[in-house]
Amino acid sequence: YPEPPKRRHSVERSSAGPGLWYEKAAPGDRRLGKVVTIAKSKKFRDHHGKVVLEGHRLIKDALEAGAVLQSLFFSTVGHLKELPEAKLKRANLVKVKFEDIKSWSDLVTPQGLIGIFSKPDHAKMSYPATQLTSSLPLLLICDNIRDPGNLGTILRSAAGAGCEKVLLTKGCVDPWEPKVLRAGMGAHFRLPIVANLDWESVPGNLPAGIQVCVADNKDPGAQAETASVSRGAGGAASAPGNPKAPVKSKPKAAPEHEDEEGAAGVCVPELAAQYYYENWTQTPVAVVIGGETHGLSPDALHLAASTGGKRLVIPVVSGVDSLNSAIAAGIVLFEGKRQLLRRHEQEDERQKFPVVG
Repeated sequence: YPEPPKRRHSVERSSAGPGLWYEKAAPGDRRLGKVVTIAKSKKFRDHHGKVVLEGHRLIKDALEAGAVLQSLFFSTVGHLKELPEAKLKRANLVKVKFEDIKSWSDLVTPQGLIGIFSKPDHAKMSYPATQLTSSLPLLLICDNIRDPGNLGTILRSAAGAGCEKVLLTKGCVDPWEPKVLRAGMGAHFRLPIVANLDWESVPGNLPAGIQVCVADNKDPGAQAETASVSRGAGGAASAPGNPKAPVKSKPKAAPEHEDEEGAAGVCVPELAAQYYYENWTQTPVAVVIGGETHGLSPDALHLAASTGGKRLVIPVVSGVDSLNSAIAAGIVLFEGKRQLLRRHEQEDERQKFPVVG
């Protein structure tokens, strides 16, 4: 007898609740492996506009912020109950063996949940109300942050400090890389992140009248000069209102490890330098954090100079290497938050008890 025609594997569908259906992957179903492998490629993410999110917390944050779920691979129906069901109904839900998820997982302890999302558009996201009400006129610009763990940690600090927005210039690692997502701990869905910007387009993404400061923890010369200027002004920190002589950044050639496009002998503009704990938040302000390997680009220094910005110095003990960029970002951003909140309190006090002339 002739063999019966081969059927495509039949889809077994089950209900996980009213209007919520999922299918069970048949043995040999390779969709999870294919999708995860492809979506972990930056080229694919950019071309097809998909990102992979793993774990209950990250997927839940993404759904609540309005990110569009395309497919969800899960190992137990209980995982679905922990997510906003209304957001799952339009997605393709596929139940797979935990071993299959474990083999493709990036986590040390896989949770049995991997989601394929449309690449989120910051302009269409709904960020948490608690984040919006805590937002400050403080922005962050990342310049040549190439380490995924550092960028994720920086984004987490920016969300924690209440930054209004984060801008990533070309040269930064892709914020949707799995390691960045892991280190960000949900920060991607708490504040706008605008990636892959040319320096020419950065000003258009900043509010009018903003001052741009740079935190350059790779320039020990600036630290030494700042220290001598500050001591000359009477102590480690200048008194409020005391004019401070600007500390000049000497024109210098780009370092040997600069990118090929970086021209040798680039002159950088002069910036006044001060300690990070002195007042620098008198206007809405943005802070530029440079990467550890390449430091700040000349473009960042030119932007700061054009807005009357300053070089913010984090003093370290002589002989100690420059701080990790994620640590430097945390220090400067939370100091900016402290200064902005203090100014807000002082303005409230003045309104309550106006000075009578």
